Amino acid sequence: MSNVIWREIRGTFQRRDRMVYQLIFVNVLVFLAVNLVRVVMYFMNVPFGITGFSTYLALPADLRTLVRQPWTIITYMFTHFEFMHILFNLLVFYWFGKIFSEFAGNKKILPVYLLGGIAGGLLYIATYNIFPVFNNSIGVARAFGASASVMAIVFAATTLVPDYTMFLFLFGAVRIKWIALVLVIIDIISIPSSNAGGHIAHLGGALFGFFYVKQLQRGRDPGSPLNSMADRVANWFRKKPDLKVTYRRKEKSTVGSNYKQKNVPQHNDQEKLDFILEKISQSGYESLSKEEKDFLFRMSKEE
Repeated sequence: MSNVIWREIRGTFQRRDRMVYQLIFVNVLVFLAVNLVRVVMYFMNVPFGITGFSTYLALPADLRTLVRQPWTIITYMFTHFEFMHILFNLLVFYWFGKIFSEFAGNKKILPVYLLGGIAGGLLYIATYNIFPVFNNSIGVARAFGASASVMAIVFAATTLVPDYTMFLFLFGAVRIKWIALVLVIIDIISIPSSNAGGHIAHLGGALFGFFYVKQLQRGRDPGSPLNSMADRVANWFRKKPDLKVTYRRKEKSTVGSNYKQKNVPQHNDQEKLDFILEKISQSGYESLSKEEKDFLFRMSKEE
């Protein structure tokens, strides 16, 4: 049983088209690890809370503390302590992450999640250090949770396809632009609550999601350096195939050659179609060349 589970997990992380599932798994893994530590500390009668173990994962508003714990700008967006908190975040992330990856490509998910979380964290820190209302709480204020990253994904998807329709329980068909609007209004009017920092971070994530897609539409991808670095790291862990040398007689015909290696017309239309669909899943429809778009249009007419 454990071998089957491990193979499923390993298979998920080896595939480049499952970034939504990979990020969900990381969040769940951190949640389980944190709460297992919480159980151990309970039996040892050691207090567990924002003033204890969790201070090494949550993002501090105080700049002097942040300098000593710079990694928290990343770890905070994967850290949850309560079940309902992680459940809501990951459900919204799954719904909107699938929409965004469908129209923008799978490789856009990671940069929006990470950079959106960083943007939300920076706005949270800046707000606490600028406005006097937070003077008394800045020393103990900590942010945690994937909400800023999730809001970045929500607004990236909404900016890209605002009229995409989701079916909500009790509400029926709703365009995602109205869902995003309700979420951001709730965050704005909830700032005076006890979770002011969280709502401010959400707004920072939402602003980044909007900014990211606007840059994509202008032909610039702010996440490309991050994707390049992620690809290099992934290659370190990817098992390289054994090198095999074979000899075969040289043939004049090139029919059946791999379309992915040679971007030339092939006799095998299905092979070409499969490659184009894979390209869309990775990088989105806009990454196709004019020839590829024409071929896809022609094949859709023939079916």
